[in-house]
Amino acid sequence: MPDQLLFAMEVTLNGLMAGVLYALVALGFVLIFKASGIFNYAQGVMALFAALTLVGIMEGQIPFAHLINAIFGTDLHHFGWHVPAVVAIFLTVIVMAVFAWLVQRYIFRHLVNQEPILLFMATIGLAFVLEGVGDIMWGSDIKKLDVGLPQGINDWIDQTTFEAFGYGFFIDNLDISATIVAIILVAGLIMFSQYTKQGRALRAVADDHQAALSVGISLNFIWILVWTIAGFVALVAGIMWGAKSGVQFSLSLIALKALPVLMLGGFTSIPGAIVGGLIIGVGEKLFEFLIGPMVGGATENWFAYVLALLFLVFRPQGLFGEKIIERV
Repeated sequence: MPDQLLFAMEVTLNGLMAGVLYALVALGFVLIFKASGIFNYAQGVMALFAALTLVGIMEGQIPFAHLINAIFGTDLHHFGWHVPAVVAIFLTVIVMAVFAWLVQRYIFRHLVNQEPILLFMATIGLAFVLEGVGDIMWGSDIKKLDVGLPQGINDWIDQTTFEAFGYGFFIDNLDISATIVAIILVAGLIMFSQYTKQGRALRAVADDHQAALSVGISLNFIWILVWTIAGFVALVAGIMWGAKSGVQFSLSLIALKALPVLMLGGFTSIPGAIVGGLIIGVGEKLFEFLIGPMVGGATENWFAYVLALLFLVFRPQGLFGEKIIERV
């Protein structure tokens, strides 16, 4: 095989891996929008906050240490112990569940039946508040996140492809782990929605709020549940992105790359989030490989948004989204 074709195959595989990470963030958007009609701008910041909390718990960091030291003149930073990754992840899930309850209890409970733009603005405010709380609570320095996931180039794939083609494929172990985790997560979400009482209630609320209320389903419980699930998805995304590039405040910007994913897949489709993520991931890598050298490179920064714009023009509901027909 020509070297260019082999390199294109490697680029495609890496694009698939990157697309899975985009899809993980998009899943959180889909879950909340499908159940409550709220476009959650804070999803990226939730991933950041979850990752910050996980690192803080693992390192035994004292929450709000900088604020405590500034007020009382102390020099406290750590409790003096480290928490195992599995325990820290469990505790972080509890933190995100408490966050979900607070959001529903003190914000969106008071905005029921309000205009969608007000709900959207509320999530923008929530994003800035959560980012500020994360800064004060855990500090703004870049943190290393290591939960035991394998990292580095996969030697087996590199050696196997070299023996087959005379060219080694450089695939990151962390990307492979993210793909496996995403598959398990999506399968779990589908099984939860199809085979559990709470999952069926969530689907009923997504289809028709008033009908769900008429059969005794609690909207408050469902919305707390869906925000908790979205928080867990944000935690998984935060772990993968944080382990890849460090836990830093630019991590919240991954939400911006999830927007084209949603526009391609549809705002109400879990499979659409996955397919959209894969299309964006592969598309931007191949476009950079094939067209980037002709236009000066850096096409990954804007390719996804141009593709999303084309979808908005020709298929605004996305590949899997529901076409909305309004009669007047």
